[in-house]
Amino acid sequence: MISRMLISAAHKSSGKTMVSIGLCAALKARGHVVQPYKKGPDYIDPMWLSQAAGHPCRNLDLYLMERGDIVATFARHSAEVNLVEGNKGLYDGLALDGSNSNAALAKMLDLPVFLVIDARGMTRGIAPLILGYQAFDRDINIAGVILNNLGGSRHESKLRAVIEHYTDVPVIGAIHHDERLSIVERHLGLMPSNESHVATAKIKQIGEAIAEQVDLDRLLELSQKPPLEVPSAVIPFPCKDKMRIGIAQDRAFGFYYADDLDALVAAGGELVPFDTLRDDNLPDVDALYIGGGFPETCAAELEANSTLRAQIKQAIENGMPAYAECGGLMYLSRGIDYQGRHYQMVGAIPGDVKMHAKPVGRGYVHLKEEEAHPWPRPQLNPLPQASEGENVSGNALIRAHEFHYSSLENLPRDSRFAYHVERGYGIDGERDGLVLHNLLASYTHLRTIGSCYWATRFVAFIRHQMEQQCRPTSNIGNTL
Repeated sequence: MISRMLISAAHKSSGKTMVSIGLCAALKARGHVVQPYKKGPDYIDPMWLSQAAGHPCRNLDLYLMERGDIVATFARHSAEVNLVEGNKGLYDGLALDGSNSNAALAKMLDLPVFLVIDARGMTRGIAPLILGYQAFDRDINIAGVILNNLGGSRHESKLRAVIEHYTDVPVIGAIHHDERLSIVERHLGLMPSNESHVATAKIKQIGEAIAEQVDLDRLLELSQKPPLEVPSAVIPFPCKDKMRIGIAQDRAFGFYYADDLDALVAAGGELVPFDTLRDDNLPDVDALYIGGGFPETCAAELEANSTLRAQIKQAIENGMPAYAECGGLMYLSRGIDYQGRHYQMVGAIPGDVKMHAKPVGRGYVHLKEEEAHPWPRPQLNPLPQASEGENVSGNALIRAHEFHYSSLENLPRDSRFAYHVERGYGIDGERDGLVLHNLLASYTHLRTIGSCYWATRFVAFIRHQMEQQCRPTSNIGNTL
């Protein structure tokens, strides 16, 4: 038997992320092996959960992923304790029927639900709230509640008495209001843990508070379940010799899905981290991968590292395969206008980035692949979990997501794009995936799931370019 659970809430901003981080840290401190998961296309919460648990957090997204993807991802990484942090409220979701809600995920993976309730200003009214959540869907097992933001011992006693009298749901924890447990927020949510100099100390502090105020033994007892069967993996490209992929991982760029990194390695990639803020030179690599992040908040430091910027620009212009998402696209542009200043960036993309007060593109996107897309398409039958009408060898609809407060402007009129945007905004409201030399740069964030094999296709593209150009396996020395 293992423990698996969904930490959800009555509504957004109830404290479930703080509770989830604290539970991961507290259980890890007690010697348990904890595997965290996050519902939805989030990057920042998983960074905190990964650091708290000591294992990479895995994303479970009912909009982007098919049922087979979700079950396989959960089962393959399952550990002694498996904690899924929900997004928004338990029954919230895009679909009217709740098919992509937290509750739907709980049913799919047979997850006992622990409801975090922000109890500020509540006493007797907490009972109908809990009873309503139970009655709305009797197939959901609300195994316990964790009260948050309590005003003191008297408030806690009243709430416990009300819940015990009117409901059959046990109170697993009661967390008193404490400003020290809060984490600084930004427009995308919490500040990323890779930017917080006090992240380790903050996680320890939250973990200790949760350990004191949540009954961990009862939590584990109520979440005992048999393990799920682990399905076999399908890799669309054979793994041959290793392609060295330089990956930007630092305070400016940290938005990467653990499953994508695994897929790059499985397809034959060797990930070589580099720091865009501190490294003077590119490492010895065959390709570049620059993911999302907040380059605007590190713009002065990125601009100051002119040597590395010049090397990246030359490498891309000389044909080095490269892939950039959102923040990576911003970094490769000519410059970023932010808070009244202009900061010079790499200059590989002949366009300028302008920051805005409100989101330019936000939410899920649908893309149609165009002929300009440079990566090879795998020729294989659709996977069993692929949606009807979708396959990996044709011009399939690609589901992904975007969240950017910037726009890319002043591109040449003859610019080529890999995608037509069916839903979302992308670069200009109609197109995304700028193709230049062997660079593909987009505002869209892809995931290697279902019928979207971007990671394996990228490695195949790198290998193909190496074979075409008859270069040694590591070619950075020949291009700079």
